[in-house]
Order: sequence, then structure tokens, then C-alpha cells
Amino acid sequence: MRKQRFSLLFMPQKTQHGGVILKIIAKIRTDFSEKFGIPRQSGMVEGLEGRIVFEKEYRNPDAVRGLDGFSHIWLLWQFSKTADAKWSPTVRPPKLGGNTRMGVFATRSPFRPNPIGLSSVRLKKIEMSDKFGPVLIVSGADLLDGTPIYDIKPYLPYADCHFDATGGFSDNVNQELLEVTIPENLSEKLPEGKRETLRQVLALDPRPSYQEDENRVYGFGFAGYEIRFCVQGKSLTVTEILNVYNESC
Repeated sequence: MRKQRFSLLFMPQKTQHGGVILKIIAKIRTDFSEKFGIPRQSGMVEGLEGRIVFEKEYRNPDAVRGLDGFSHIWLLWQFSKTADAKWSPTVRPPKLGGNTRMGVFATRSPFRPNPIGLSSVRLKKIEMSDKFGPVLIVSGADLLDGTPIYDIKPYLPYADCHFDATGGFSDNVNQELLEVTIPENLSEKLPEGKRETLRQVLALDPRPSYQEDENRVYGFGFAGYEIRFCVQGKSLTVTEILNVYNESC
């Protein structure tokens, strides 16, 4: 018997050549308007809150019945900014300074044959909205604002937590935190609930590992603000915080 061949097509609302379609079921709203600044893995900054809003077809409360009993969930999502990029068999992991090549399947690089990401996040609560149905409030997400989500699954401690796991080349790379200075007059521009979260994001050092120019000013969007900073040695100093909305008016 001839076996039918299937391929993953990232084309919602459209069928082509009998391929299997991955439907976008939701999108996540986060404080990150660009890739720069996002923690490289989920769970590294628990204070980062996100809101998962289902697409109209999936705003059925029955679809999340029982989910509130789980503390964490898995998100299967799309690298939407690199979906059209060509995949590469080898990539340069930031953890290795961007100079050493590793196989793409030994990394979490977005430049994959299928632009799929996987993140484990804390499920804080489920809010019921008259307009959007059930909305999942999560923390620790490493996702860009508006990232499409293909699936949500519960995290199962007895199956998903492996105490004897090893981390390959990442075990040999230390995550050194930077000392962050945010002048009080700048910190006061941010909503109080965002100040400590920003500090934790910056402490992870958002810069590419191969960039160590102490005279360079970096910037990224966070919670509706443009955050600008420079780094000298192991010390990061915020130099400017601009309210993007007010600046564009």
C-alpha cells in the first residue's frame, strides 16, 4: 500500500496538496515590541507577564476546562519574524559567543526547517472576558508581542521534569548577571510594576555575546517605552527612557 505523504504547511486558512495545516489558535501579548531584549529562554524572568488571547474560533471556555489546575503550560509557537528565512544545518549559538557552530537541532535557533518554538511558562490565572472569552495570564514568557501560538499543553511534572538531564554545551557556559543601574529620575518614568522586571531583563545582558563595545548605546522597546543603555565591564547603566507613545504624538 502506498503511504500518503504529509508536510507541515504554515499557511492558516488554506489547504494545499493534502498537507497538514497548523492552525493559529491564539496570540500572546507581551511587553516586547522587538526581538532584542527578550530573554533567551522562558522562565528566566518570572516577572514578565503575558496575556494569551484565543482566536475567535477557539474562544470556548470548555476548551480550557481543567487547565487552571496546572501551574505551568507548554506553548508551541511560531518564530513569526523568521518564518520566511532559510534554514541552516549549523548555527552560531549566542551562548558560545557567536563564533562556534553547532547543529541546528542541538540548539533552539529560529533558523529551522519549520519555524516552531517551544516554551514552558507559569499559568497565573484564567480570566473570563466578555469580548475575548478565556484569556490565559502567564509569566516568564520569552515571546515577542503578537507571537502566533499553535498549541497549548499542560506541563506534567512526573513526565516533563527529568532530574538527571544534562544540558550539552550549555552546561559549560555560565550566565553571569550584570549589575544594573537605573537612575531614579529615569526609573520613575516607568509604571511601578515594570521597574524590577526591567532590571531583571537587563541583568541577563540583552546584547549579542560578541558585542562588547563600551561606547555603544543599545536600545529596545519594553512596555511601551524605549530603553537605552550602555555596558562597561559587568556594569549596565540605563541612559534614557522614552515614552514611545508620547514621543510619537
